[in-house]
Amino acid sequence: GGDAGLHPSNIHDNAYAIGALDFTGDTPIILGPDGPSLGGFVCPAVVASSELWKLGQLRPGDTVRFVPVGEAHAPAARTFDNGILQQLDATDDRPSVTYRRAGDENLLVEYGPLELDLGLRMRIHALQTALAEHAPRGIIDVTPGIRSLQIHTDPDVLSPRKLCEMLAELEAEVPATNELVVPSRTVRLPLSWDDPATRLAIERYMAGVRDDAPWCPWNIEFIRRINGLDSVDDVYKTVFDASYLVLGLGDVYLGAPVATPLDPRHRLVTTKYNPARTWTAENSVGIGGAYLCIYGMEGPGGYQFVGRTVQIWNRFRRGGLFQDNPWALRFFDRIEWYPVTADELLELRAETDAGRGDFETKEGTFSLAEYNAFLRDNSDSIAEFRTKQSAAFEAEKRRWAAAGEFDRRDDPEPVAAESVSIPEGAIPVTAPFTATVWQLNASVGVALDEGDPILSLEAMKMESRVPAPVAGKLLEIYVKPGEQVAPGQVLAAVRA
Repeated sequence: GGDAGLHPSNIHDNAYAIGALDFTGDTPIILGPDGPSLGGFVCPAVVASSELWKLGQLRPGDTVRFVPVGEAHAPAARTFDNGILQQLDATDDRPSVTYRRAGDENLLVEYGPLELDLGLRMRIHALQTALAEHAPRGIIDVTPGIRSLQIHTDPDVLSPRKLCEMLAELEAEVPATNELVVPSRTVRLPLSWDDPATRLAIERYMAGVRDDAPWCPWNIEFIRRINGLDSVDDVYKTVFDASYLVLGLGDVYLGAPVATPLDPRHRLVTTKYNPARTWTAENSVGIGGAYLCIYGMEGPGGYQFVGRTVQIWNRFRRGGLFQDNPWALRFFDRIEWYPVTADELLELRAETDAGRGDFETKEGTFSLAEYNAFLRDNSDSIAEFRTKQSAAFEAEKRRWAAAGEFDRRDDPEPVAAESVSIPEGAIPVTAPFTATVWQLNASVGVALDEGDPILSLEAMKMESRVPAPVAGKLLEIYVKPGEQVAPGQVLAAVRA
């Protein structure tokens, strides 16, 4: 799913399960689409604000039941089948429009079909601009997607129906789609290709999550293969030749951009990690679906790595790209990469963190009419690239099927830990929770101070170090990286 059918950052835009929770008796809890977010969970519904108190009474062991509900069943919430309040047919000047309820405090505007179309994104921006100019009372916030605009309202001030009528009238003020022009800076950023931090993330993934994934041990080779390119040098050339148009900001957090190459022949397509990585270095650069993203902060992730860049969020200082805001980029910026070494990047990151990161920018505009003319002029070679890319993607899926990738379980049954004999007088070091051993931090025979790390575990996308319980000698380690451990399992032995 997803907003453009390619990227999970807009899962909320198309998750429209309207239903009810049968709590006690016949009282329904009205549900609607979740708010804007990104993640691996399917979140088809939320509880109406007025009904949240009922969830607070649930206890372990209670059961819930969902049943369909419409306006006739819950007139106070004014929830409609499929959440649709109104639809406008497409015309020569604009795409079709659907106005949907999104819970009891949000309205979702959708343009056109589920596809990546820059014209739809520009029209969403134009609608957002027109709405801001009118500034009606009752609007709390707006969140643009690739082809959608989610509007958070105070329903006591501005009812969804009234807002829907207002938005339909605003369509007359938005120019014809093909006439749209938006400000568009060119921003040149450094990229450390195949950076050591991305290699470390892959290493950790292979040690703690799975080592047999098709994208391991090298994401760039996977990108080459799944896109039908002849060599990894072709991946390098494609990334550095591309101009990435920023379609969204705040992909999860901290101004992270969602961007796609303007030239479809540069639009490399990948799958995401499955399961996701537990760790990604801050400002790693990856490709997922047809989109490129810069990770705004350290955390989990699933995009296929190409490298690492400088900060795109500055927490403390102003200057350079952060002169006006703590985020560096704007909607419709064009990111262009230039290569730097890993050491050069570390120096640039230190400068950026100190508020001195000033990178080349050039003001400009982006015209949809000119872009469509470019697509027409290059339609044959674009079609040729897409045909080759699609064939490579299908071939990769066949290899996965033959290797059993589609039959694998992401949650294998836990294996019982082997019993171990602790040396006499030794103190056991045990696992605090179910986890995977990430790395060993000490060697058998070394002297430890109390609190020194013995090994590191990973669980729930977080790393946790297991410390020495007392000062002494490390006698034994009973596990190795990549092993699953259970709560209470003996991991090591220390003699004081």
